Amino acid sequence: MFLVVLENHSANEVLGNPAMPYLNALASKASLATNYFANAHHSIGNYFMLTTGQLESTDDKFTGTIADDNIVRALVGAGKSWRAYMESLPAPGYTGSDVYPYLKHHDPFSYFTDVLDSSAQAANIVPFTQLALDLSSGTAPAFAFIVPNVENDAHDCPGGGMGCDDAAKLAAADSWLSINIDPVLNSPAFANSVLVITWDESNAMDIANGGGQVATVLAGPRIKAAFQSATFYQHPSTLRLILDLLQVNDHPGASATAPSMQEFLQ
Repeated sequence: MFLVVLENHSANEVLGNPAMPYLNALASKASLATNYFANAHHSIGNYFMLTTGQLESTDDKFTGTIADDNIVRALVGAGKSWRAYMESLPAPGYTGSDVYPYLKHHDPFSYFTDVLDSSAQAANIVPFTQLALDLSSGTAPAFAFIVPNVENDAHDCPGGGMGCDDAAKLAAADSWLSINIDPVLNSPAFANSVLVITWDESNAMDIANGGGQVATVLAGPRIKAAFQSATFYQHPSTLRLILDLLQVNDHPGASATAPSMQEFLQ
């Protein structure tokens, strides 16, 4: 199970946008959740929703720790492996503050006591470059959480800062997906796997259902081709899908009652 999270764009800014040909082609040939909404503004609450099923905080400057049930506890309790592949992470196991273009609040695992209190679990937070090595060596985990750095996730400009137009941000993110995620989809290690690409939140003006509507694409050999669903979903449903596919019984927070995304499976 692979999850990729991009940043701060509404579905109507992404879907059909010529700046994102790769993502739009994938959405057309795989599956698209057309009624999927983030849970909140700002970013951090959505990353927590994807991993704990709770908002925990909506302050991107949050400096606390999270002891609530979370995806790490659920996976480890079921004997399943995980890794967070964070682009531009300073070092394996790093749980410290921002080192641009890596941002801590895009890495929810760095707040969990399950990770902070265990050097073995902290070692599962690794630089993104480790993913290609894990795929080629057949050591990819059951769950892979993948986050580009802030210059490649459509948050900042590709060269840093916010001075470019939005098309440049989206084009950089799309290029990153094409270069880095397409090989995952075509890897022998991806057989029988599922990939979800979503966005943490919409743009700040879109507050529908908390965090606005976001483009969410599902792909892989187990996913229906050229399928669209109008069912209402939010991030806890993605968390539920991850755990359901990995046959994990512990469903943290709202993932326990979130609508199932089983309709996307063949």
